[in-house]
Amino acid sequence: MNEGELKRTGSRGFHSNPCKQFARAAGNYRIYSFAGTFVQPGVNVEVFEMAEMNRRMIKNLAESISKEVKHFNKTEVEHLIRQFNSLVGKQSDRRGGSGLDRARFRNILHNTFGLTDDMMMDRVFRVFDKDNDSYVSVKEWIEGLSVFLRGTFDEKIKYCFDIYDLNGNGYISREEMFHMLKNSLIRQPTEEDPEEGVKDLVEIALKKMDHDHDSQLSYADFERAVKDESLLLEAFGTCLPDAKRVLAFEQHAFQDLSEH
Repeated sequence: MNEGELKRTGSRGFHSNPCKQFARAAGNYRIYSFAGTFVQPGVNVEVFEMAEMNRRMIKNLAESISKEVKHFNKTEVEHLIRQFNSLVGKQSDRRGGSGLDRARFRNILHNTFGLTDDMMMDRVFRVFDKDNDSYVSVKEWIEGLSVFLRGTFDEKIKYCFDIYDLNGNGYISREEMFHMLKNSLIRQPTEEDPEEGVKDLVEIALKKMDHDHDSQLSYADFERAVKDESLLLEAFGTCLPDAKRVLAFEQHAFQDLSEH
């Protein structure tokens, strides 16, 4: 049967007019979609057409995004769009804008990816939110996940540097290192002056990573240090999920794909 055709149950022949022209006869016809499926008699045609339009919009958006984003194919992008729509739909307040707000995004980072540092979660949100409108759009979500989940080592070095460059000036300053390390360390009740220990850590980090000795880390400094010692990738705070969390997320997000 051709696209959009209607077949009367138990009737002779068929009609080949668009579905919406026969909305009044929904109780007598089986309405075929462009995907070859059909709607049983009595189903609201307008609802069906809206669902069909939404499906097509998602496919078109997935095709567009998949051309710009690395590491995900078109089908995976489509699944991530549907997941994103579900996550956005669960937000209690969607009046302010379109996308994942800061609170919802932080909940995902904590509950799904195991991040616990408030400062790091805030920084991850800012790196995902490229247009700085306080919402992570579907495109920003998928672009961010491509590095967050499947990024190359070089991409993750750049990502972590952007996380740690708190003021966005292209350097990780001594003050920024102190602020991040102080925030991430677990304070012991017996410590009289924990800040002194943090200052010592900053000096150790600079000695290890500051190759041009200017008391701050440029991207070149950070990249060289991390490539010499990969454990320094998240030196100033955990901002990436571990392999177990990544696997669990992908198994859930792409569940339908793994079953085929």
